[in-house]
Amino acid sequence: MKQQQVFNFNSVEFEQVIAHHGKASIFFKRVTERAKGSVCNFVDLAVVPVGADIGKHTHSLDNEEIYIVLEGKGMMYLDGEEFEVEPGHVIVNRPGGTHALKNIGKSELKLVVVEVPVS
Repeated sequence: MKQQQVFNFNSVEFEQVIAHHGKASIFFKRVTERAKGSVCNFVDLAVVPVGADIGKHTHSLDNEEIYIVLEGKGMMYLDGEEFEVEPGHVIVNRPGGTHALKNIGKSELKLVVVEVPVS
């Protein structure tokens, strides 16, 4: 059976989780994990409710994580700096980097998270 390759925020069943020891729950769905021939470790869809966050965490040196903001407004912490993010922003969390994201807007913050291995 061919693995699904097209995903939509309106058609997946999200799981409610506390992400990386955040202060409130977010909703996420891992829509794909590394498949034979794929270069991605995983692709997640995430919905961060108003006031919720993805807690501060540090990645290992063997992967890089990319956040693609689709909707909403957030405060990104990235390697000691804080800055606002909004739709259209792409944030690259480098290997060994520390990052967090909090919804500071008045509506849901929606993003796609892609993790790729580093050789």
